[in-house]
Amino acid sequence: METENVPPLNVFERFNRWIEESIMIKLFSIGFLVLLLLLPASWIQDLMYERESRAEGVIQEISSKWSGSQTLASPILVVPYIVKEKIDRGKDGIEITEHLEKYFFLPENLSITGDIVPEVRHRGIFDAVVYTSDFTILSDFKFPDFDRLNINSDNILWKDAYMIFPVTDLRGISNALSFTVGGQEKATEPSNNLGVSVKKISRSNSERYAYSENTEYSELSTSGVIANLDWKTAADFNGKTSIKLSLKGSQRLNFVPTGKTTDVKLTGKWNNPSFDGEFLPESHQITDSTFTANWNVLHYNRPFAQQWKTPDEKLSSSDFGVKLILPVDQYQKSIRTSKYGQLIIILTFMALFLVEITRKVRIHPFQYILIGAALIIYYTLLLSFSEQIGYNAAYAVASVSTVVLVSLYSLSFLKDKSLVALFTSLLVVFYTFIFVIILQQDFSLIIGSIGLFLIVGALMYFSRKVRWYKENKIGTTQG
Repeated sequence: METENVPPLNVFERFNRWIEESIMIKLFSIGFLVLLLLLPASWIQDLMYERESRAEGVIQEISSKWSGSQTLASPILVVPYIVKEKIDRGKDGIEITEHLEKYFFLPENLSITGDIVPEVRHRGIFDAVVYTSDFTILSDFKFPDFDRLNINSDNILWKDAYMIFPVTDLRGISNALSFTVGGQEKATEPSNNLGVSVKKISRSNSERYAYSENTEYSELSTSGVIANLDWKTAADFNGKTSIKLSLKGSQRLNFVPTGKTTDVKLTGKWNNPSFDGEFLPESHQITDSTFTANWNVLHYNRPFAQQWKTPDEKLSSSDFGVKLILPVDQYQKSIRTSKYGQLIIILTFMALFLVEITRKVRIHPFQYILIGAALIIYYTLLLSFSEQIGYNAAYAVASVSTVVLVSLYSLSFLKDKSLVALFTSLLVVFYTFIFVIILQQDFSLIIGSIGLFLIVGALMYFSRKVRWYKENKIGTTQG
């Protein structure tokens, strides 16, 4: 029997066939495409950070025109006194010099009762929370024990005694402040140099972040009001003070526990408060439209003394209060979602690769690129829609759109509807998996670990019968 002679393949033809049929070359090509797609993925993340920075800038602008975050403390009693020093001049005798010093005293008891009314201000598509509030601040000072402080009572300048009241942003005082000492109304004046400082929280849009709500930084504020007491002698001393204050602010309201005992009761028309700072409320209640919180702090719990004479004392590291947060921060969630973009691309390409080698379907690298591009554009859809309709709805719109697009396109080269249905199901599982991780922050690690373990197991199962090395059969040709 005579057989037709098949001409042998030349070197170029054999190399080309090896390129087309080599599984390793295919895997290398897919890996290269994944790395190539990381570049537009990073651009998408930069876009998200840019939009987030824009939102932060709008919030900062609204706060700067309304009033910033506020931190309140109690009135602080300031009593000047004369310090006399003897200087030995030798032959010239003894010279007595005098200079002025001040002692600062905190109250025994501090009671703050306040009501806060938040409001959402809009600038385009961006929102910022501001508030108005009314406070009644009661404090009680005891007569200073100057003998214990080694201060001669004759050197005390009672006529120059005054009280200071820290307010971090004076623009927030919306009505005339009522400052009463011993039942008498005292005139007040603003000041940016009280001699004490409290912590002021400001917003920053200069740093990138993810997985965190912290876009804030702290700085010290020395602003507030000063009230002259008009005391003539020690007999005029009366430590009972009362302040009625209407105050505007943005985002956050904090308090400093400047009393030996500090009691703060705060109510507000907001259903999503975040209690933070150094102390959580001893009790609180949150309803669908309001919240109530109560704090009780002792002077043992704070890092500063009840009295001092050192200038520029920092009454920080002990403040507490409430942060009025918006229920949804779409930028944080979008940024977190984008960090799983590489994972989605790899899983999708691996699914296509397994289909290619198990069903003997040829998929061109350009088709991989188009599918990868759709997976990248998904994040621009997510970001743009989340600014308009919220993250959850945007995730559904972007995911459904991307899955439908990729599935319809895959039908053009897979040809098998059942195979396309399987591929579509895998995409749905991938996006559902990521959505669950984003929502369940506390359990995201364990959910992600279990999910990836199951995915690797599935890949092992479907690839178990793949012949990764081609078996070469050596035969002869009969002539």
